[in-house]
Amino acid sequence: MNILFVCSKNKWRSRTAETIFQQLPDHVVKSAGTSDDARIKLTAKHIDWADLIFVMEIKHRQIINKKFPNAASKKLVILDIPDDYQYMDKELIFTLQTAVEPFL
Repeated sequence: MNILFVCSKNKWRSRTAETIFQQLPDHVVKSAGTSDDARIKLTAKHIDWADLIFVMEIKHRQIINKKFPNAASKKLVILDIPDDYQYMDKELIFTLQTAVEPFL
């Protein structure tokens, strides 16, 4: 399964998620950001590639649905994780693992 994690700038939350989940067997994990100045900017190729998309906040889902109409056919999950963490923050890792586990 191809899993995509999305936040705004792809520096802390989605990048942490990609790092901690990249070792999952039978899954390929990537991350991207919705902002113009994202480390890796979200593209239509990311959306087409993904089987499952996790977004950190509702605003990310809204941006995806507006920019990429084909995303409507994708399974998209809002994790509701605020932009309060640094890359690989221990609390962020725990929060991500807890939020994502039911979907894997």
